[in-house]
Amino acid sequence: MSSPLAYLHGKIVPFAEAALPLHDAGFVSGATVVDNARTFRHKLFRWPDHLARFRRDCQTCYVPLEMSDEQLTATAEELVSHNARLLPPGGELQLVTFATPGPLGVYLGESANGPPTLGMVTYPLPFGRYRRFFTEGVTLASAGFQSSNLADVLPPEIKHRSRLFWYVAEKRVSDPVCEDHCPGAVPVVFSQNGVGDTAIGGILVVVNGAVIRPDCGTALDSVSVKVVGELCESLGVPFHYAPLDMRGLTGRKQHTPPDPTVTHAREILLAGSGFCLAGAKRFVSGKHGRDYEWPGPVFRKLLAAWSDLVGVDIKKSFTDTP
Repeated sequence: MSSPLAYLHGKIVPFAEAALPLHDAGFVSGATVVDNARTFRHKLFRWPDHLARFRRDCQTCYVPLEMSDEQLTATAEELVSHNARLLPPGGELQLVTFATPGPLGVYLGESANGPPTLGMVTYPLPFGRYRRFFTEGVTLASAGFQSSNLADVLPPEIKHRSRLFWYVAEKRVSDPVCEDHCPGAVPVVFSQNGVGDTAIGGILVVVNGAVIRPDCGTALDSVSVKVVGELCESLGVPFHYAPLDMRGLTGRKQHTPPDPTVTHAREILLAGSGFCLAGAKRFVSGKHGRDYEWPGPVFRKLLAAWSDLVGVDIKKSFTDTP
């Protein structure tokens, strides 16, 4: 078969035939738990970590996940094996796994809901989307606030598909009449406590040679940030957790007193499944901004270690792949 395959409703089907009914809770309510993993040399990277987080999030969100880990892994590997054969030379895949509570009976005049929906799809890794991360660095831009904390009904560590506020954030930084206008920047949304996150990766800061990440549970539970922590340990680079108030990273006095960790930051790192690790050269908020060392020494050291880990020159894969 010369077209990509997907998994939905218990079957492997052509991607073009995979569709959710309009009364599925994932469509009606945005009730979708999701995971996004990538391949290196057509093999899934850190799949056990992605799978464990996906299963945990499904349980937290009361979304039934009836397949075993072995069945999920076999299905994922089957899709990757087939769809990777359709890629051009040097191409890689991203695998999206999602689950919803399933169809809502009330929309059909029925009393019963379900059964739950489980799906997997792949798409080619968009090297072009992230190329500038490695040629010119990342620009981060404040796009506003979205209150969140550990006690929320839906805590910030859960990875889900209810992405409307990220869509709005992206539009705000690209809107020329908006105060947050900064075309080409990666939007950052802050919690009420100043913890910043993005739709594509977790933010870490480098202070006095140490890598610091937000406290557990205050931002998305990132597999890529976990990899950074392990690489830091192997390299002897200090890696800490802290209640980071990132608003001061923009150079704008948005909080009092200023967070000393933020004040002394030299580098900003962005870790995400698609691109692995990138460095930020600037963080802006409206007309205010602050420049950072790019490419910084800690970023270069960690990127080299990640490349060694996967046996691929990560920077070159993004700068040289068509």
